Amino acid sequence: MTMSDTYDTPDTRDMLDRTRQGVIGKPLDRPEGPLKVAGTATYAAEYARENCVEGVLVGATISTGRVRKINRDVVMAMPGVLGVYSSERMLRRAAQGTAGEAPEQDVSKVDFPMQPVALVVAETFEQATNAAKALDIEYEDQSGDAQFLPDAADAEPAADPIKAGDLDKAMRDAAHSVDLTFTTPGHASAAMEPHAAVAEWNGKDLTLWGSLQMLTYNVAELADSLGIDPKHVHLLSPYVGGGFGSKLGISHEAVAAAIAAKELGRPVRVVMSRQQVFQSIMRRSETEQRIRLGCGPDGRLTAFAHEALVSNLPGESFSEPVTQASEFLYAGENRLLAVRKSDITRLTAGSVRAPGEAVGMQALEVAMDELAEATGIDPVELRKRNLPDEVPGEGTPYSSRRLVEALDAGAAAFGWDKRSATPCARREGEWWIGMGVASAARVNILAKAEARVTLTADGHVVVETDHTDIGTGSYAILGQVAAEMLGQPIERTTVRLGDSRLPSGAGSGGSWGASSTGSAVFLACEAIRATLAQALGCASDDLLLQDGKAWAEGVEPRPVTELLSEDLTRTGKIEPGKLMEKVNQSTYGAFFCEVAVNAFTGETRLRRMTGAFGFGRVLNAKTARSQCLGGMVWGIGSALTEELSFDSRDGHLVNHDLAEYHVPVHADIPDMEVILLEERDPHASPIQAKGVGELGICGAAGAVANAIYNACGVRLHDFPMTPDKLLAHLPDPFAPAA
Repeated sequence: MTMSDTYDTPDTRDMLDRTRQGVIGKPLDRPEGPLKVAGTATYAAEYARENCVEGVLVGATISTGRVRKINRDVVMAMPGVLGVYSSERMLRRAAQGTAGEAPEQDVSKVDFPMQPVALVVAETFEQATNAAKALDIEYEDQSGDAQFLPDAADAEPAADPIKAGDLDKAMRDAAHSVDLTFTTPGHASAAMEPHAAVAEWNGKDLTLWGSLQMLTYNVAELADSLGIDPKHVHLLSPYVGGGFGSKLGISHEAVAAAIAAKELGRPVRVVMSRQQVFQSIMRRSETEQRIRLGCGPDGRLTAFAHEALVSNLPGESFSEPVTQASEFLYAGENRLLAVRKSDITRLTAGSVRAPGEAVGMQALEVAMDELAEATGIDPVELRKRNLPDEVPGEGTPYSSRRLVEALDAGAAAFGWDKRSATPCARREGEWWIGMGVASAARVNILAKAEARVTLTADGHVVVETDHTDIGTGSYAILGQVAAEMLGQPIERTTVRLGDSRLPSGAGSGGSWGASSTGSAVFLACEAIRATLAQALGCASDDLLLQDGKAWAEGVEPRPVTELLSEDLTRTGKIEPGKLMEKVNQSTYGAFFCEVAVNAFTGETRLRRMTGAFGFGRVLNAKTARSQCLGGMVWGIGSALTEELSFDSRDGHLVNHDLAEYHVPVHADIPDMEVILLEERDPHASPIQAKGVGELGICGAAGAVANAIYNACGVRLHDFPMTPDKLLAHLPDPFAPAA
């Protein structure tokens, strides 16, 4: 039996507020945590298959062109080498998220530097690595025709621009205005676990252990790439060491491993090196953003323009949605929002850590601060003053929006009232001290999802879905929803994930996993509750479940097991409906941070940071806090350290490992405060929850940039704000505080 819901009408029953088990929202530990700490959680590269051999990918040494000839003979004569593969079915680009089909194939065509063009397979990893380095490949080099830098002159609109009113006139008539240009570099997903796959065939059937985020789409992509029926593809991905968008679609290692395994009749393992991941897996596009804001004497926006230039490979439809939050966050009846894409020869651009808002918000929030300074209005007040009653230009209402509460709660907890509006007003030794603020906003999505729940005859709960856990807490959250709905202790609940033969969950991406697949679990449990209520002789709405017992008003408590003669299994299925169009569903928050800027070196040190967030029902306070903290750290990286550096002469990535691509580490991050603002959003999902995984990134870098200005009086519009950029503009290091 399947309980289905196309979500057209908000569920206002507050069901999870009326249940009795008391595990929803609690800061429970992740059940798989001990396995990960002990090293017994098996990741993709760690599956031991009998007779398994090792494959190493070989990257192209030209920027673009064709493979003329692969000279295999020398390599094939090397110890342990079993084969050199370069097939028209191998991928030359990774698949975009939710593609559901093969990306660009045929590795004889080179699209970007270090694109994988061949796979060397040997008995051992060391033998394969040595042979891959020795493989001689002849190319037809067409790099002379390539474009390596984005060019606004040849850029095409990524989508129809959003226009309203007379922007130019509004800017001319504005009492105060800013017209600013920002640049942000490309970013790497930088997941802890590199891409890996182990492929094994049994006749026509392929089993592949991989590091993947969205198995339903990944099955279709892999089958399409190999030219086989999806029913013959079985994917297993129970533990994923981070994704951040890089594992939404299949990548080179999966298809290459499958092809080689078929040819050899043996399992093949392909693990990308850290350098290969950086050089061939999705990047975030660099951006150039122009933001124009105009307001009246009262600071209320009358003009709002946000334009961006992004890039991707020719033939790729994905464009970083830079203006996504600008569509709904602030007022301004005269508007222009536009993104243009330039085709360049760099590795594929795709979804990386809150695509759109992560980089769009950090620029917008700096622009809002500069407007606040021009008006003489406190930055917190200016933001609150410009929150529209409905989405500008659309008339769409907001489902919920706790941005004012986030700004107020964050300001109170942080001590914003102690900030001086004058830069260089506070100094401690050789350090200038400053505070900054920024809003957070991220679109919310309800995705199609399915889950199966079984209440066993002995009173255990089993949740099954192909949904993946990429370190976000899915095992914990889905178990909590089921335990709460069925009134069973959490320790009697088991969650099985990451197997494509299980019902199709939403997958981990876009911050939609917990609310979407959690809603499917909720619906399956509702169906089980209905059966239990019938057995107890009461209405479903009157049924009470707690600690394995069932009762209702006027009905004596009975063990649930007495109501069961056998295991009771139900499936829940949720699909987005009309509510996605009727109301704007987004999540909101606010960042407050304090930095110290060295007066002599320009070094910036984060001293403290507070984030306040509203994202519907909190399903697990510990995992939610962890997600917010992780997002804030990524935002700090975007502000201060992270930058993909490409050689402008040939497009190759220069800093292709974690030694040169600088993500924040423990020493960079002090203790940070997270405030969770409980709310219920029945428009978002039946469980009244929204996504939180990416919200903590969106705007965080802007708060850091604003704090730097407040500390030392230097305004930079080029991220990341490294010491060399600050140094030339710093005030006299011997000057006293203002």
